[in-house]
Amino acid sequence: MSAYPNLSAAACAAIRPLRRPQLCLADQLADVAVEALIDEAELSPKPGLVDRRSSGAHSDMTLALMHASALALWPCLRQMAEAAEYHSEIGLPLRAELGRLGREGEAAMLATTGGVNTHRGAIWALGLLVAAQALQPKADAMAVAARAGRIALIDDPAAPRQSSHGAQVRQRYGASGAREQAQQGFPAALEHGLPQLRRSRASGASESQARVDALLAIMAALSDTCVLWRAGPQGLHQVQSGARAVLEAGGSATLQGRRRLRQLDAQLLQLNASPGGAADLLAACLFLDKAGSL
Repeated sequence: MSAYPNLSAAACAAIRPLRRPQLCLADQLADVAVEALIDEAELSPKPGLVDRRSSGAHSDMTLALMHASALALWPCLRQMAEAAEYHSEIGLPLRAELGRLGREGEAAMLATTGGVNTHRGAIWALGLLVAAQALQPKADAMAVAARAGRIALIDDPAAPRQSSHGAQVRQRYGASGAREQAQQGFPAALEHGLPQLRRSRASGASESQARVDALLAIMAALSDTCVLWRAGPQGLHQVQSGARAVLEAGGSATLQGRRRLRQLDAQLLQLNASPGGAADLLAACLFLDKAGSL
């Protein structure tokens, strides 16, 4: 029965769009990006990272803070998608605007968190991916990641010259960081995280277990500058080998895999090391998994 029995069918049809407004593409992409950040934060157990159990190796972060930070980034991510729609092609004007919006998003994040860097790397990764998806909404994950890489290769003329932890680690150890991951089309997410996510789902793992396995696959492959900053090359080796050991034991869906995961978590807490770069790329992986189906 119609909700409006006294109106004609034509009138009811005219009312329906007003009752169920369709979100624009920029809104949808920002929603998916923020959802990816919240899903990453909520995922448990994550070795060394903030999750529903604890703050991991981050004494200055909580799950509530991660939620607030993610939500604070929604306007920035929406504007990045709108910028891509407006410019409609990859070039310096789009890259410069994304840089400006990213810095504004970072300022909003820091204001929300009281100066704690919760999502700086995620702003870079998801901002590029949101823009790339907006340029070609129905593209698959590989095409979106490749397009994001093309944007990342363009230098932002207004970018401040600052010595971040990632830059210092790259200089000290020659490791590639978030910048290089983006410029290469996010290989850790595309070639390791996303395939593992889908393999684990296909094998019968729960969605949560599949996402943990995807994180581990990224950790096993990534020269995580967050880990290098805190624990050096030896710590990075322990993280990578420990993540591989969990997957080789069958992943987080198996008893032996969960035992190995607990061991890895204890190792990371002892090292006071957090795979924050891998966490950002897991959020990118979750975005790529969903955004193409909008």
